[in-house]
Amino acid sequence: MTGGERTNADAQSWLAEHGDALYRYARSKVARDDEAEDLVQETFLAALRNWPGFRGDSSLRTWLIAILRMKILDLHRRHADLPPSMLSASSEVIERNFQASGQWKTRVEAWVVPNDPVEAAEFREAVDNCLARLPKTLASVFLLREVEEMTTADLSSNLEISEANARIRLHRARLLLRECLAKSWFGGDSNDAMGA
Repeated sequence: MTGGERTNADAQSWLAEHGDALYRYARSKVARDDEAEDLVQETFLAALRNWPGFRGDSSLRTWLIAILRMKILDLHRRHADLPPSMLSASSEVIERNFQASGQWKTRVEAWVVPNDPVEAAEFREAVDNCLARLPKTLASVFLLREVEEMTTADLSSNLEISEANARIRLHRARLLLRECLAKSWFGGDSNDAMGA
């Protein structure tokens, strides 16, 4: 079997053996299904291009996930490069929720996250829907901080933005998510959430 035949034979089994795991991993890191699907496809293409360099120091799945992680980081970097005007929509949310002194206009109540698996799945869907409505610059920062558990310093380094900018984006993302979830999950009309 030649090197080209070996690559094709190996690659044909990748999707069946690792596709679901890669998709689940990608979906846990991005806000939309189509982004996760694109990331998995890009991962397989990159793996095919780099297959001759795979030495087998780790398992194939570990290697594929490492490639996928880099693709996810690249996606978040691309989102961070979007113009600052994409952030301006959240200024209305800040004005609605904060006094000029910086204090909340109304007291923020703690939410109870459902314990029931069906309700928890519905809540996750509500969170996903709200994340998908965020400007990509804000969703990227939120996902990296809350899902990847990156520090502010790591966020700013990886996204190539200042730490102050990372904190501002994270704050705006949290405000917009809170408002969207307050309307779409905890009461109110989901069509009004985040100006939709």
